[in-house]
Amino acid sequence: MPKPNSALIYKIADSASWNEALANGTYFGSPDDVRDGFIHFSTATQLAGTARKHFAGQSGLLLIAFDLDTLGEALKWEPSRGGELFPHFYGPLQVNKAVWARELLLAHDGVPQVATALADPGA
Repeated sequence: MPKPNSALIYKIADSASWNEALANGTYFGSPDDVRDGFIHFSTATQLAGTARKHFAGQSGLLLIAFDLDTLGEALKWEPSRGGELFPHFYGPLQVNKAVWARELLLAHDGVPQVATALADPGA
């Protein structure tokens, strides 16, 4: 399956689990990831829908970027919401593959502000 033009994909994660992963070097995913057998990622264009559907009202979140080219064959593009292809990573993820991690603030409606995190010039 050809990859989209963007070289980055994104994971929304709670900061506590990401900090734990940083301490041991490996991220095993959220409880939903573990249940589904893969780590859920989104492209930049999919992020707003993911944030609204799965993370509304949750604080203490991070947006973590990963370079597609570093994830290898464990990354699969599979149909999900509405048949759209989403990146799914099968296996434990080495945290040193992260390009950056940024805090996700909640908008007035409780949805994480992914556009603000993506536009952060400080990274």
